[in-house]
Amino acid sequence: MTLFRPQFEVLTLLESITRLEPARKEELTQRRMAKQTGLSVGTINKTLTHLHEAGYVEDHHITPKGIEALEPYQVKRAVFLAAGFGSRLVPISLNTPKPLVRVKGVRIIDTLLDAVIAAGIEEIVIVRGYLGEQFDQLLYKYPAIKFLENPFYNESNNISSTMCVRYLLKNAYVLESDLLLKNPALIAKYQYTSNYLGVPADITDDWCFETKNGVITKLKVGGKNCHHMFGISYWNEKDGAKMAEHIKMVYEMPGGKERYWDQVALEYFIKEYTIEVRECSFDDIIEIDTFSDLKKLDHTYMVR
Repeated sequence: MTLFRPQFEVLTLLESITRLEPARKEELTQRRMAKQTGLSVGTINKTLTHLHEAGYVEDHHITPKGIEALEPYQVKRAVFLAAGFGSRLVPISLNTPKPLVRVKGVRIIDTLLDAVIAAGIEEIVIVRGYLGEQFDQLLYKYPAIKFLENPFYNESNNISSTMCVRYLLKNAYVLESDLLLKNPALIAKYQYTSNYLGVPADITDDWCFETKNGVITKLKVGGKNCHHMFGISYWNEKDGAKMAEHIKMVYEMPGGKERYWDQVALEYFIKEYTIEVRECSFDDIIEIDTFSDLKKLDHTYMVR
C-alpha cells in the first residue's frame, strides 16, 4: 500500500514515539499529534480511522503491520561529503580537515554521525580527500563507517565527490560534513520524498531556493522571501537512480568539474525532479563558514 502524506506523517510520529519516547504514548492526544505533524485535528481524526481500519494503528500505537507499511520510506544509507580543504577555516584547516574540527570538544561531523546512528541508519559512507587518513580516527567511535577516496578533490568542486558515490544515492541522505547539527531530529528514520533542508528567510546573500507550494523551483545565490539552503538532502529511490546519470553528464560537460553537485538536480535538470523544501530553523543547524565564525562559537580559539 502506498501511503498518503497524512498517513505517513501520523505513522512516522507514532513510530518515533514508540521507539524513542515510549512513556509519551499514554499522553499523545489528537491535538498534540496535530501540532507535531502540522495537520489539522480533523485530518488527524480521519487519518487515524483509516489507519485503524487498515490494521496499521491500534489505540494510538503503531502495529507491526504499520511498521511494514513504512518500510518503502526508510532511509537506507547516509553519504557524507568530506573531501574539501575548507580554505575559509584557515589556519585550523591547515592541519585538520574541517569536519574533524572540534567545537566545544565535539567534532563537527560527530553531530551528524550521532544523529544518523540514532535514526537507525546502518550504512554510512564518507567521501574523503584532503588529509583523508585523519578520518580513520572516526572508526574508534563509529566502526561501521566505510570510506571512499576522492582523488580529484583538489582540482574540482564537490560534484567530484558525488561522482564517487553516484550509485549510492537511492533512499539516501547526502550530507555536507561541515555542518554543526543542533537538532538531531532533522535526521529522521523515514522520508516521504526527495527534499533539501531550508530555512525561511526574508533576505539572504547565501545559496537559497525559490519555492512554489513547498517544491523547489530555482536555486540561486542571494534572494528575498526564499529559503536559505543547508546542505542536507534526501533522495528517494527514483530520484537517486536518475541522479547517477545526471551527475555524470554534468561532470563531463565543459566546466562541469567546477560545479556544485546540488546544481545537477536543482539547475541543470530541475524539470525532471520534484524536490521539496524541508523547513528547519537557524537554531537547528549551524554552518561554520570562517575561522571568525568558529571563534564566536568556541572561545578557546580566540587565542589563535
